[in-house]
Amino acid sequence: MAKVAIMGYGTVGSGVYDIIKTNADKLSYSANGEKVELKYILDIRDFEDHPEKELFTKDFNDILNDGEVSVVAEVMGGLHPAYEFTKSLLESGKSVVTSNKELVATYGTELLEIAREKNVNYFFEASVGGGIPVIRPMHQCLTANNIEKIAGILNGTTNYILNQMIKSGKTFETALKDAQDKGFAERNPAADIEGHDACRKIAILASLASGKMIDYNDIDTEGITNITLDDVKYASAMDSAVKLIGYADFGKDGKIYSIVAPMIIKNESPLSGVDGVFNAVMVTGDCVGNVMFYGKGAGKLPTASAVVADVVDAVKHKERSKKIFWEKPDGNVMADKDSKRFAYFIRTTDSAEKVQKIFDKCEFVDNIVDNESAFVTQPMTKTEAENKLSELSDVVTNIRIMD
Repeated sequence: MAKVAIMGYGTVGSGVYDIIKTNADKLSYSANGEKVELKYILDIRDFEDHPEKELFTKDFNDILNDGEVSVVAEVMGGLHPAYEFTKSLLESGKSVVTSNKELVATYGTELLEIAREKNVNYFFEASVGGGIPVIRPMHQCLTANNIEKIAGILNGTTNYILNQMIKSGKTFETALKDAQDKGFAERNPAADIEGHDACRKIAILASLASGKMIDYNDIDTEGITNITLDDVKYASAMDSAVKLIGYADFGKDGKIYSIVAPMIIKNESPLSGVDGVFNAVMVTGDCVGNVMFYGKGAGKLPTASAVVADVVDAVKHKERSKKIFWEKPDGNVMADKDSKRFAYFIRTTDSAEKVQKIFDKCEFVDNIVDNESAFVTQPMTKTEAENKLSELSDVVTNIRIMD
């Protein structure tokens, strides 16, 4: 029998509890016949009305010092004390699974190394795509491939907002309020709408694909706060859609170009049709080509499903550490910002003649807004784009077009 503990009894933690209780027989079957039994739930709050209130503890040491507990699900969120608790558990010989993307992106290198040294496991399937299986398939099913590119819709909140703008004609502000009213966005939505959440997720995926730690602080990050309803209308007229994309391109020289930014995606791409709070990750391998993983990227049961799957995997492999890891690189592995060329969709109040003079070969788009020029540039580096944009009197919009 495998004894497990849950740290944090919020939305995801309560979902983990529900699944362990409801699907006990299925979990036991999947764990090679070993029963998975919950022994502790750590939370600072009181749950006097809970049917199993005896499981709750406010003392982390109850879990740390209990030799029967072999696997712990960390679903507390945040960096502290989640980092200190996770490190102590791994050092004591217990496996830890988590949905905490901030923790994995910040301290994953160290925690994976401790898990390897102690012959236990640190799993984080739920940290990137909620209920979407992507970490394990990348590590196992695509292991014969050199990963060439990852492009993903990694944040359900921003995707919902953009989808409301596209499908219902709502302004950004109205769509954001709608997302907050429905519980898809926090009262303080900065981590989502400014791109930080997606940035941590693409950093985790890029680290896994390359085997080298990618610091999310080194990834250029733009959110969707400047995207307007007119931008969305222009994209639609171009048979495209605007999406917030986490992007990583893996060069043959070992350098990685990564960015999080709104991008215009042609409707022929499967990513353009990902609606609502759904997420999708497109992985390009040198042998398999494009593979897309799609599903709910957040929510109680989808995320808890991935956490519990990791619990079962940890139980099955309690005698050895699975080789999921990346290491700190010796030098800088990030590619120069000008190593990647994008075409840009630009709106300006300058005349078409001036635009033509600055950008030379560009394709104009039929105007949706009066007294402005809208056009698509040739592919260019970031510096080239910045230099040309500086020659315009007024830039209304500047959005990359995904290749």
